[in-house]
Amino acid sequence: MAQDAAAPRGAPASDIDPFTREHILDPYAWHHRLREMGALVWLTKYQCFFAPRYAEVHRIISEYQTFSSAAGVGYTNFNKEKPWRQPSMLLEADPPDHTKRRAVVGRILSAPNLRGFRAGFEVEANKLIDHLLEVGEVDAVPDVAQAFVLKVFPDAVGIADGDRTNLIKYGTMVFNAFGPQNEIFDDSVRDLGEVGPWIMERCQHKNLKPGRLGDQVYQAVAGGQITAEEAPILVRSFLSAGVDTTIYGAGNALWSLATNPAEWAKVKANPALAKPAFEEVLRYESPFQTFFRTTIEDVELAGITIPGNEKVMVNMGSANRDPRKWDRADVFDISRDVRGHVGLGYGIHACIGQMISRLEVDVLLSELARRKIDFEVSGPTQHIVHNTLRGFAKLPMRFKQGS
Repeated sequence: MAQDAAAPRGAPASDIDPFTREHILDPYAWHHRLREMGALVWLTKYQCFFAPRYAEVHRIISEYQTFSSAAGVGYTNFNKEKPWRQPSMLLEADPPDHTKRRAVVGRILSAPNLRGFRAGFEVEANKLIDHLLEVGEVDAVPDVAQAFVLKVFPDAVGIADGDRTNLIKYGTMVFNAFGPQNEIFDDSVRDLGEVGPWIMERCQHKNLKPGRLGDQVYQAVAGGQITAEEAPILVRSFLSAGVDTTIYGAGNALWSLATNPAEWAKVKANPALAKPAFEEVLRYESPFQTFFRTTIEDVELAGITIPGNEKVMVNMGSANRDPRKWDRADVFDISRDVRGHVGLGYGIHACIGQMISRLEVDVLLSELARRKIDFEVSGPTQHIVHNTLRGFAKLPMRFKQGS
């Protein structure tokens, strides 16, 4: 993109940098400012459009025919620059290549196929709850969200025991790469030489437990639905999509419910409300904040012409708090109708791990509610500094038996 390009006619311009530490840690004020500026805002630092409102965000991530993912879902335009890693065969591909792969993964990660894992997840959730009641006060990031997700998800995929924190390191690299190549990105890829081979080794068929989700990908090779070369890359997609976002989503859920105790009381009274409660978390504290799309051709959006082969930044966190779409958008309310939220994307490129992520958090919250567990924030919290995701780096909490 031309570094000295003027703002396109009709577009308000802003010198806000969404990727500064200050703006990452406290996004909602500048989200509001940009939403009020217009449906599309020209970011002078990055020479690209920013979509802060729900209607435009929803259209952009829905219309793959116009707003492509194949040139990368980050700031880097693969049509103009070489990516630092092999692009995702799902997230960074469009039909027709995307279609057959998504069909295979969609079947494996569908709710009916995942149903058999629920009982095992419940066992692990209750072991964790027993531990929380024993120790009382914990950091809910490593001791709850990470502990639960790094147990049940890799087990479901069929990953052998080992240093599963490498899964977090890998996801951090992948998602930080969707922003600019700034210091945040540089810090995240320092362990690439060690973590990258570790991940790919665990995606090989010989290292996956029979019958689990990873093995089911390779069964699709035998069925002729995908190639042998595609299989390990698709398993890798599981590992990049199913760890970080679920951990941060679980942490955001615990914080949202702890700081809104009347809402948690509703879930305790009816554990079936864990599911809609998590959907409101995904809207209110979206673990996915930003993605990019690339225009395939010139397109008019909100009365402004965007040239072809240019990046557009979409902000799901801002869209999910757009008062044009949501009444009392800044209020956490588990009874609201959140259908259509974009907390895990939307359309054919929505998060591939969304069903298992929803299952994991539903089980955790449901079991906490069923056992009438109360929890509260017990000290200063700290958010992650991340180019793409929003979640907690530190979340001290106190757990106790309630009534």
